[in-house]
Amino acid sequence: MANNGSSRAVGVGRVLIAVYAILALAATARSFVQIVGKFDVAPIAYLLSALAGLVYILATVALLRKGDTWYRIAWITIIFELVGVLLVGTLSVIDPVLFPADTVWSFFGRGYLFIPLVLPILGMLWLYRLRPVDTVPSAQS
Repeated sequence: MANNGSSRAVGVGRVLIAVYAILALAATARSFVQIVGKFDVAPIAYLLSALAGLVYILATVALLRKGDTWYRIAWITIIFELVGVLLVGTLSVIDPVLFPADTVWSFFGRGYLFIPLVLPILGMLWLYRLRPVDTVPSAQS
């Protein structure tokens, strides 16, 4: 896979990256306050929110950076994010007692206007659209 060298932070990509950055800040700050202030109330929920915040931070950085490695890291973090929101969202609907306090991904991101559910889908569409192009040398006669 050859990198075309172009940035993903163009056009709609800038908005996508900005939303990732805002969500990273919100999830990380919220989980920090919850872990420091009331960790004993819902440790798993608060640690999941911290994990989500770290994933959003890494996804933001990966979307900003150029190169094949960062492209792959962006895919990995966004897929992890989607699996997380679907798994935690489903579990929180099936058995709300599992999470006595909301996580970023509880009820599919309800506390964040469902942005955690929609964002990875948009991220994957954007990454697919800007996938690196393989360069095949043309045969010259």
